[in-house]
Amino acid sequence: MNKYTEAFLKEMPKSDLHLHLDGSLRIPTLIEMAKSNNIKMPSYTEEGLRDQVFKSSYANLGEYLHGFQYTCAALRDLENIERACYELAIDNQKENVNYIEVRFAPQLMMDASAGLTMETVMEAAYKGFEKAKKEYNNSTEVKNGSKPEFHYGIISCAMRKFGPKGYSPYYTNFYKMMEFSKEMEVIREAALQMVKAAVKIRDEKGIPIVSIDLAGQEDGYPPGKFKDIYAYAHKNFMHKTVHAGEAYGAESIFQAITECYADRIGHGYYLFDEGKITDEKVTDKKKYLSDLITFVADKRTTIEVCLTSNLQTNPGIGDIKNHNFKHMLANRMSLTLCTDNRLVSNTNVTQEFKLAVDNFDIPVKHLKDIVAYGFKKSFYPGEYIEKRNWAKNVMKHFDEVAKKHDVAI
Repeated sequence: MNKYTEAFLKEMPKSDLHLHLDGSLRIPTLIEMAKSNNIKMPSYTEEGLRDQVFKSSYANLGEYLHGFQYTCAALRDLENIERACYELAIDNQKENVNYIEVRFAPQLMMDASAGLTMETVMEAAYKGFEKAKKEYNNSTEVKNGSKPEFHYGIISCAMRKFGPKGYSPYYTNFYKMMEFSKEMEVIREAALQMVKAAVKIRDEKGIPIVSIDLAGQEDGYPPGKFKDIYAYAHKNFMHKTVHAGEAYGAESIFQAITECYADRIGHGYYLFDEGKITDEKVTDKKKYLSDLITFVADKRTTIEVCLTSNLQTNPGIGDIKNHNFKHMLANRMSLTLCTDNRLVSNTNVTQEFKLAVDNFDIPVKHLKDIVAYGFKKSFYPGEYIEKRNWAKNVMKHFDEVAKKHDVAI
């Protein structure tokens, strides 16, 4: 295996394109927010929350998702949203993450009676990220060119599944308004309202909402059911990513690409598993997977890989060396390493790179490609020439850091 020092991995420029806001709060901040907003939690100490909620390992996906009820409750407050976004940007900047795309489902936070609308939620997030960005980019190190600039984008998520109670005030009221509709009709309409609002706020407010996403329970709620929502985004020049192949088979990835115009795939873990294919129309599973893998690789559809998160939500993987990341590397796919949830998975971008290089054979040129994809395949909120020049500058900095740490390119 190629060994890179942790110091090099920390100092090299990085990105995080799959980063959930509500899974990435600081624990001390969450405790403060809970106390201030009278949110009942199983513990009000970091040690207690690490022991009972935000663990190093989980029995299953349900246990992994348990903590989101507390973070989402804390984020139903505009000041808390702004603070969480500011701190998340700062935490990334401290480990030389120069670009982040932070995703969240605004409808999980919205509560019109408390002034939390799609617009005010996005404005609060924008204020937090923008404050951190300006502070960093006005620093001496950035001004004198010794460090590249920091930038960010916001990804607005639609939820695949929610019920009439217990998810958020917005969803509860939405169900009431559509009481004569079937479950999927309610879910799809909520998703459509989200994407329409995202496009409008981006265009009228200039807030960098760079993409939409589809999150939540994948099994039973495949991307194809949301193709009209993605078509609306597509026709309004909005980028698209989809959680696919995380808990459902390769058909989910196929639908994300062919029916939802996905530019990137979140997780994509089951792209290589014949056993997860359930479509009876697929008679030759081996050929189906081979064709799909080739198509994804050839189109350079980027996979947002979340190693630690996958190990925690799918304990059946066992050892990290069993992760399908090895197949992604072997097929020279467009990959980027991401955290998914910094708090829930107790990780950061540096740790994800260390986990990768310590367990898989990644020569420096391939490592550089993975880093580069994080910037080149980002949904950078600016003109293409601007993005190209910025990415070029970031990768020039990568070469300088590599030389400093005696990493031969």
